[in-house]
Amino acid sequence: MRQGKHRNGMSGITKHRRKSPSAAAIRRALGAVVAAGALVSCLAAAPPTRDPGSAGGSEPGPKHPSTTWFGAFLESDERGVQRMGELERWLGGADLRVGHTYLPGDSWSDIEGHAHFLERWAGWRRQRQDRLFVLNVPMLAHNEAGVSDNGVRRLLRQGQEGLFDEHFKKLAERLVALNIPDTVIVLGWEMNGTTYTHRCGPDPEAWKAYWRRAVTAMRSVPGQKFRFDFAPSRGRDAVPWTACYPGDDVVDVIGMDSYDQPPGQSFDEQVKEPYGLQQHVDFAAAHKKQISYPEWGLFRNGDNPEYMRRMLEWMDVHNPLYNTITDYCPHGVWQCDANPKAAKVYRAVLFGRTEPNPTPPVTPPVTPPMTPPVTPPVTPPVTPPVAPPETSPVTPP
Repeated sequence: MRQGKHRNGMSGITKHRRKSPSAAAIRRALGAVVAAGALVSCLAAAPPTRDPGSAGGSEPGPKHPSTTWFGAFLESDERGVQRMGELERWLGGADLRVGHTYLPGDSWSDIEGHAHFLERWAGWRRQRQDRLFVLNVPMLAHNEAGVSDNGVRRLLRQGQEGLFDEHFKKLAERLVALNIPDTVIVLGWEMNGTTYTHRCGPDPEAWKAYWRRAVTAMRSVPGQKFRFDFAPSRGRDAVPWTACYPGDDVVDVIGMDSYDQPPGQSFDEQVKEPYGLQQHVDFAAAHKKQISYPEWGLFRNGDNPEYMRRMLEWMDVHNPLYNTITDYCPHGVWQCDANPKAAKVYRAVLFGRTEPNPTPPVTPPVTPPMTPPVTPPVTPPVTPPVAPPETSPVTPP
């Protein structure tokens, strides 16, 4: 996938393809591993007086209680799985419960889930019950091929007529076979922009009908428990994202990809702009849906610690189902040395954070109502909700 961040014309950055490291880089990495082992031995003998990796030598700041599950996009393939544990250590043992990756969209075979790295992500998800796996799924093949609006319109109408149903059914069967039937599917993300072939703008009505077909095809597979995340980019972009909303019965989560852009825009403006952060929260509440932030991070305003602080606070207040920062340059903090000030904020807020709730909030797929029994019970049993126990955030040494 390319992270073109289309509103301001930035050239794309490939998510699932990275240049292999040089031999020198590998030697440096191995040297760092050896040095880290020596450091761990020393630290075991004498507790440190401060967090050794915090920027500027300062202690990580106070942490705020939250039920939001968080993670990061670190790489699409097995390297992303490996880096989850490394990022947890950088965050002082914080509990990253959300794994996030993307299916490539070069061919229908890609969209059917034939990418080899799905097995590794499935293994990561199955290691613990209290984890969430998020998978971005393109709606059309050749998803970054610069297809014209007329071409997109034809493809959407073919999808509306059911021509591509079988591809989504095969993906669902593969995910069920991998024993990850509760995957959160971010289908046709950033549909309100111009970057992807699966964009909505050329024909919103056909796009909505096609989304419904794809969801119906995936829900037809026995054993599935998918949740479908409708995730536009923040703001109006090419079309208002509300014009693309396909209906409450085929959407479980209403997400938003929200990067720090355009240049000069404050966080308050990101909240208040048409189709911005506040309208996203209000729209989801009106439709009785959970929210999410599948993609967020720095961008057009550079190393912006104010954006980082405000975005983390926003998510703590509004309690999305999950959030995953896009952690590579120019958006990220751990894998991007260009953003030290924002990295310090991110690390301070999340250092050692673990979430109190033992299982993620569940929004089951909408299914047709069952026929009620002939003689229903007079007083159905009521199970009162149980509040999760309060836990104190882990204080780093």
